[in-house]
Amino acid sequence: MTATAKTREPKISVSEANIHKTAIRILSQRLVTPEVQYVQRTLGNTATQADLDKQVQAVRKLPWAAIELPE
Repeated sequence: MTATAKTREPKISVSEANIHKTAIRILSQRLVTPEVQYVQRTLGNTATQADLDKQVQAVRKLPWAAIELPE
């Protein structure tokens, strides 16, 4: 019986710069400020690159009302 070792993905900062870099890499365009803020609210301070990728893709599919905070 062989043991499989799970590798932990490193966590990265969910900063505006990292979100913009991810959006350019995945979407070939930048996110607007409310979208960036939504990703930051959703993921918190740190996340894996895979989680950040998923969230950047998902934010473009959400209705605007779900992204914007009520005033």
